[in-house]
Amino acid sequence: MRRVIRGAWGPREESTEALAGRWKLTLNRLAELLPAAGSGSGAGDMWTWKHVRPSGPAADLRPDEDTLRSALQEAEAANDWSDRTGVGIPLVIAGEPGWKVSMSGRAGGLPEFLLQTMTIAVESPEGVDVPDVELLTLVAELWEPDFGDVSNDDVLDALEDDAGFAPDEPSVGWVGYLSPARAALLPDSFTATRKVLPGGGILLNIAAPGNTDDVLRANEQLREAGALQPLPHPMERATL
Repeated sequence: MRRVIRGAWGPREESTEALAGRWKLTLNRLAELLPAAGSGSGAGDMWTWKHVRPSGPAADLRPDEDTLRSALQEAEAANDWSDRTGVGIPLVIAGEPGWKVSMSGRAGGLPEFLLQTMTIAVESPEGVDVPDVELLTLVAELWEPDFGDVSNDDVLDALEDDAGFAPDEPSVGWVGYLSPARAALLPDSFTATRKVLPGGGILLNIAAPGNTDDVLRANEQLREAGALQPLPHPMERATL
């Protein structure tokens, strides 16, 4: 099964050093949560990722801070890079049979209309229990997004086709995250299990993986309550 763990936020300027630190912590936590996904990819406990470049072959990448900083600096040196769009490192790793993890996104920029994002796609063998709540908690705690979720293509298609959500509009999957200002707008009638994270945001355990009907109903409730309103454009802050 393939699922996508996402976090999105507005403009938040960050240094290369700060972003390298976030990336390192993210990769370390992924190795703890999904050990089979990178098993055998590197010596010892440290995984070796493939850094997917815009041109040329993918390069091996070890998740230490110096290597990650160099990769970010390489991306910043590209001809089409702008400090308004942010910077990212597309990565992929394949471990035991049936496992694959891909990462992408942009962070550290000051865009007016395009959200900053962290996206982790996880492909796992059928029947394997994937720690969705812990994976979204990772993104929420390490990247401090405005909103985030765990979903798949079926859920995303249903949100767009059946509920009228635009691709970049705030929404949640079978697990969702809302920043503190969005969490404050949760209606009393919303029955999903809630977990308050240290930063004040809330994790919502909404439905079983792939349960599209319950996810659609939850998004409609949250949208009516104002908890999924887009950031004002042009964007001036990272969260609602």
